[in-house]
Amino acid sequence: MPPSLSETKSEPIKYIGEKQTDPNYHHGSLRHAVGVHRYQALRANREYPPEIGSRTGWTYNHQPYLCYWNDKFYLQYLSNQFTEHLTPGRTLLMTSRDGKDWSHPEIIFPEYSLPEINYTHPETGKVYNLPAGTKAVMHQRMGFYVASDNRLLTLAFYSYCPTTRIGPNNGQGLGRVVREIFKNGTYGPIYFIRYNRHAGWNESNTNYPFYKESNDAGFVAACDELLSNKLITLQWWEEDRADDGFYSIEPGDVQPKAFNYFRRPDGVIVGIWKHQLTALSADEGKSWTDFALAKSLNTCGAKVWGQQTEDGRYALVYDHSATRRNRFPLVIMTSDNGYEFDNMLCVHGEVPPPRYYGFAFNTGPAYIRGIMEGNGNPPDDKLWLTYSLSKQDLWVTTVSLPVTGIVDADVNQNFENLKSESDLELWNLYVPQWAPIEIISIPGTNNHVLQLTDEDPYDYASAERHFPQSGKATIEFDVFIKDLGKDILEFELHNENDERALRLRFDPSLEGINFDLGANDPWPVQIVINKWYNVKIGFDCEKGVYDFWLNGTLIHEGINFDIDTPALERMIFRTGSWRSDVRAIILEGQPETPGLDSETLPFAGSKVPMSRFWIDNVKTISE
Repeated sequence: MPPSLSETKSEPIKYIGEKQTDPNYHHGSLRHAVGVHRYQALRANREYPPEIGSRTGWTYNHQPYLCYWNDKFYLQYLSNQFTEHLTPGRTLLMTSRDGKDWSHPEIIFPEYSLPEINYTHPETGKVYNLPAGTKAVMHQRMGFYVASDNRLLTLAFYSYCPTTRIGPNNGQGLGRVVREIFKNGTYGPIYFIRYNRHAGWNESNTNYPFYKESNDAGFVAACDELLSNKLITLQWWEEDRADDGFYSIEPGDVQPKAFNYFRRPDGVIVGIWKHQLTALSADEGKSWTDFALAKSLNTCGAKVWGQQTEDGRYALVYDHSATRRNRFPLVIMTSDNGYEFDNMLCVHGEVPPPRYYGFAFNTGPAYIRGIMEGNGNPPDDKLWLTYSLSKQDLWVTTVSLPVTGIVDADVNQNFENLKSESDLELWNLYVPQWAPIEIISIPGTNNHVLQLTDEDPYDYASAERHFPQSGKATIEFDVFIKDLGKDILEFELHNENDERALRLRFDPSLEGINFDLGANDPWPVQIVINKWYNVKIGFDCEKGVYDFWLNGTLIHEGINFDIDTPALERMIFRTGSWRSDVRAIILEGQPETPGLDSETLPFAGSKVPMSRFWIDNVKTISE
């Protein structure tokens, strides 16, 4: 059990570990959590839109929400055509049976035409005029609600931005809208469930009716049930900000944004907001302790997600920012009592270059959400997460339980008797839409292999496998280059700080297998495509060298490591060169608005020639 409410209210959450992130690397120099599968649910594409009914693809995609209802995943997110805080805006929905393959986005809350608005800035007094017909901008901190009769509601919030420097979540917006999602994939009408009456919005000057006007008594009852839930509706405060008694908090001088919560073993609810804000409630959110800072969490303005996991423990997932500006790496910490958290591990340390220019496109994973209490429970006993990446692409990630960063047994993986890559519970997968990873059966044989494909001009596929931390071990695997397009295969061994000791580059179009790290650079080994090769590496960390065998023949002996390290613990297969160094954007004296110095990358919406690689019979022998 955690200490009592009175003992913990001054700091409801504590990180008690010593490990901190390194600002010089996207991965933060952290050990990786084992069994993390990351799938890109949406790849923004301006040229060839993935959205249903769009003439051009919209490239600001953010604030995703995840729900599991009637054996299906639902992913809701908001979108602007080009950038944050710039009209037009809308909200979309995708669905998936397995959480990996997602439907094309469908618009569920469309563009909204505003009446003429004269907005007076509360601090400067400056008046901004928005002509009639200006499109709304959306901003919501809640996506779904499953009512007690199993109706699924989806919600959003219509607002506006007088300028891109004035956000839509400051209380000036129109109000919150709701509609029902039916089991057959259709939707009910759109209604307002709560107006921002204090800002002058009501039934007479908005485009959708009040929910009480619905003829569906069950729908009205579901909305009433939601409105009466003071814990769930606390997520609404940020856009609403009314002082009409609806909310159970009195913010005072702080701005509690992006609320979520979990329940400690003693029943106390821990409330978590952005910017380190926390509070406790012993009465289901009807009252709260004073806001307190979780000083040990190095947050950066991105969301913090906390929940109790299926193994009875607790997890915090957020960007543990070394500079308080960068939104990476995405980390996970765990706890037995919901109060003291430890064992910081990297969940997402991949930050590809943003492909499209945009205002405030903070690079890295942001707006992390799990599945809110009451919004479903997938059957696989994993931790499910969703987030945007650089506010352009959307990702869905699973973390195996219990959360750990080490394995005890050597690897002996031949990929037989596996239904899909989802069964690789000890592997870490990074799977962009245009760089899929899957287990396939080689045509004409019964042999199953791990296939890495890559057609993405600015990203890669990555499959990682932990092995017992070792100062001396042998690694063996078979590799087959099926197609060689733009990208080549790289194999690496890393230590617990994600430092790379060695790299092999498989590129038959140039020199073959290249050993291009370390003081000693031996001659490459020639290879060809469409042929199996057996690769074996024996490393010795004390000596700082490794030996290399190909098809059972010792080719090179005593190749130097690139770093000094006492042990290694993770192998990586990747379809491109590693991204690790951080851009100068986060360094002292550099601009604080990532995206403003980034240009749209050429041909970001088009695939490149395909590369395809097969991996089989992966083994380790630790000494």
